[in-house]
Amino acid sequence: MNSALLKHALNKTNLSRADLSGAILDQAWALGGDLSETKLIGASLFATQARGANLKGADLSNARVTADLTGADLTAATLVDVRGGADMKNQSMGLIRTILNSANLEGANLRGADLSRAKLEFAILKGADLSDAVLTGADLAGADLTAARVSGAEFGDAEVAGAKLRALSGVEQARGFDKLVNADRAWRD
Repeated sequence: MNSALLKHALNKTNLSRADLSGAILDQAWALGGDLSETKLIGASLFATQARGANLKGADLSNARVTADLTGADLTAATLVDVRGGADMKNQSMGLIRTILNSANLEGANLRGADLSRAKLEFAILKGADLSDAVLTGADLAGADLTAARVSGAEFGDAEVAGAKLRALSGVEQARGFDKLVNADRAWRD
C-alpha cells in the first residue's frame, strides 16, 4: 500500500472534536470511525466510505458529501447547505450520490441541504430540520420523519413507501409533496 492510500485509511480512527474544516477526504475509508463533534465545514467527502461512523454532533456545513454513510450516527449533526445531490451531468460510472440508509439523523440540522436522489432508506430523521432541503427523487422508503420540519423543502418524485410522515411541521409550505411516489403506502396523520 502506498503512502497516498495510507493517509486515507481512517477505519476505526478517533478524530473526535478535530477541526477538519476544508479537508479533502475524497475516497477515504473511515468505516466505524469516531468523528463525533468534528468540524468538517466545507470539507470534501467524494466517494468516501464511512459506514457505521460516529458523526454525532459533527458540523458538515457547506461540505460536499457524496459518501456512503450507511448506518452512521449523525444525531444532532449540522448539515446546513450540504451538497450531496447526484450530479446528473457526469454519471458515466453510475449514480454517485449520498447514501444514508439506516443512518440516525435524529435532531439533525439539514437546512438547505441538497440530497436530491440520495438514498435514505430506513433513515431516522425524527425532529430533523429539513427546511429548504432538496429531496427531489430521494429514496425515503421506510424512513422516519416524525416531527421533522419541512417548510420550503422540495420532495418531488421522492419515494416514501413505508415512511413515517407524521406530525410534520411546515408541510403546507413544502414543495412537491403532491408528487411523492407511493404516498398511499406511507404512514401519515
